[in-house]
Amino acid sequence: MSILEFIRTNSRWLFAGGVMTFATCFGQTFFISIFAKQIMETYTLTDGEWGTLYAIGTTASGLLMIWAGGLADHFRARALVTVLLVLMSLFCLAMAFNSNVWLLPFVIFGLRLCGQGMMFHIAMVSMARWYTKTRGKAVAIASLGFSIGEAFLPLVVVVLIAFIPWQTIWVAAAFLSLLFIGLLRTLLKAERTPQSISENTQAVGMYGKHWTRMDALVHPLFWYLTPMVMAPSLFITAVFFQQAHIAEVKGWTHTEFVSLFPIYTATAVIASLIFGWAVDKWGSIKLIPFVLMPLAIGFVVFAFSKSLFGALSALAFMAIMHGAYSTVSVAFWSEVYGTKHVGAIKALTAAFMVIGSAIGPALTGQLIDFGYSFPDQMIGYAIYIMAISGLTYYAVQRFLRR
Repeated sequence: MSILEFIRTNSRWLFAGGVMTFATCFGQTFFISIFAKQIMETYTLTDGEWGTLYAIGTTASGLLMIWAGGLADHFRARALVTVLLVLMSLFCLAMAFNSNVWLLPFVIFGLRLCGQGMMFHIAMVSMARWYTKTRGKAVAIASLGFSIGEAFLPLVVVVLIAFIPWQTIWVAAAFLSLLFIGLLRTLLKAERTPQSISENTQAVGMYGKHWTRMDALVHPLFWYLTPMVMAPSLFITAVFFQQAHIAEVKGWTHTEFVSLFPIYTATAVIASLIFGWAVDKWGSIKLIPFVLMPLAIGFVVFAFSKSLFGALSALAFMAIMHGAYSTVSVAFWSEVYGTKHVGAIKALTAAFMVIGSAIGPALTGQLIDFGYSFPDQMIGYAIYIMAISGLTYYAVQRFLRR
């Protein structure tokens, strides 16, 4: 089946996946961090203090994901996204109207749980469960919704902030979240595999068994792979979170820097589609050890670049990793552990991913307060990323060679 025929045949469910991933944007770091300057001024916070508060809310959302993510194995996507979008709307309004600094971590907690946590989790679990032989393509296409938001929302918001109060943008985000409810409930009125929770439609994992979350936890493979799970969200989140700081240190305007994001996203989309095809052809297990390497290269380039062209080159390498990881990893967990309990197992990986995204802003923010700019930190991070890639390769060779 050609890609165009695949899209035409499955347009309803692929579009639903795209809407779900776009709806995560209001809880993603790249969106929240656009308002970093305004938030720090409103609450009188330093980079380190803002990063720490952000980490507290994000970590709490990651911990709750361990339980909440398992709901994807028991409830239809249609019901879950309805609840999540109502909550997302409320937390967007809270961001707009809250004036107490002690409530800020609770607002961050809600945005992160509903956005980066649960909504994205449900979208990816749905794609993994609804598709088997074409899982890579389905994940890549559904992820386009997030990619579109990541490409254009920063530039749109940066321009809008110059003309309207930043709180008004969060009110608009709340309104859009409610609009998505009707659209998704229509698209998901009939799920692609209505019997998807039944036994006979589930794909098995390694050793020909249906792995439970406890099975995964007591097997060493999961823990060998945990650093790989955390690395993309930790470091990519840090870049987007510190975007205003990076621009200032490098001598660019914020608008100049965010104008590169659409190219970053376009590169990530192309990489996602290419790796979606590669997953369907060769399987995710052969690809997973290598997906982080472009991120290490991107950080080295970023550390030494002084021009916007250098920044663009660095972002391109990071985008290749982003596109590759977002596609390969979703297919990987289903291929290794099966699909029967993939919601519960992937909830664990999502929790570690969210916790990683909490560590990044806190760590980089504190080091900035100590006098080390984020670009100065990147060489050390690149070495760490390469070490993780080596550990992942070892784990795959030891446990999954068969």
